[in-house]
Amino acid sequence: MRAIVVSTPGDSSVLEYVERPDPAPGPGEVLVQVAASGVNFIDVYHRQGRYPLPLPFVPGSEGAGTVIATGEGVTDLVVGDAVGWANALGGYATRAVIPADLAVPLPRGLSPELAAAVLLQGLTAHYLTHSVYAVRPGDDVLVHAAAGGVGLLLTQMAKLLGARVIGTVSSEAKEKLAREAGADEVLRYENFSEAVREITGAGVHVVYDGVGASTFDGSLASLRPRGMMALYGAASGPVPPFDPQRLNVGGSLFLTRPTLGHYVATREELLGRAGELLGWVASGALKVHITGRYPLAEARRAHDDLEARRTTGKLLLIP
Repeated sequence: MRAIVVSTPGDSSVLEYVERPDPAPGPGEVLVQVAASGVNFIDVYHRQGRYPLPLPFVPGSEGAGTVIATGEGVTDLVVGDAVGWANALGGYATRAVIPADLAVPLPRGLSPELAAAVLLQGLTAHYLTHSVYAVRPGDDVLVHAAAGGVGLLLTQMAKLLGARVIGTVSSEAKEKLAREAGADEVLRYENFSEAVREITGAGVHVVYDGVGASTFDGSLASLRPRGMMALYGAASGPVPPFDPQRLNVGGSLFLTRPTLGHYVATREELLGRAGELLGWVASGALKVHITGRYPLAEARRAHDDLEARRTTGKLLLIP
């Protein structure tokens, strides 16, 4: 098989396209012929060593394809099943061994590309809007990078739940995408907290911030008293240490740094979230924007485009 391998942390040049022996599934695992792999910032963090992994490793936390072999003890999946996964390494390859308890059966008729494009970011948007802060009708919600993969899904989900959504973007083209996803107001990043205050008066109920260092202070300043700051990523870099007393001064604010794994901690929870998410996609209630398809061998270019914020929506690697 062919795969992308990281042997040392670094920039995109450490992504090597190599030939490897075909893997075999162990107990509780399935072997999948990969149809598409999602490209996400978590892959960048793994490559950089920001979230260290044993070396060497095959990156890619999200994908979809067809089961071609099952390991001992796997009873609910069989050869020929179409499955997708998120939060399991190894997707940047033509074949991947996936823990069976992380493999999600796909609804009949849903393309593997759509599944690979939506599972990781869609599950993230789902737990953020349904569990970290359960959005209610009439809430004011601030979504950073509203034209990005997660941002577009967060915007749509928050609107489905009845919120008023304020999005931040960096260009007119991205503003158009955010508005098409349902954003009520779209701002540039400069002085966004002041604009949020002008729009809402008291501030927003929740900020969903995957940008990190460059937006952190403004995000806190955008919250109403007892508002929630959900810092779920760090696209602009990690947030420096700060004094928790700022949360008191800001109005008894809440700050959380959640991660997907803690919100799909059981197979029941994973299948529940994934079932609702994929059902929305299959019905057309949730639109998935695939804006870049790259051959597997061009993973470096995909990472460069993602990090430079030259993209909107979802990027895929196609084996």
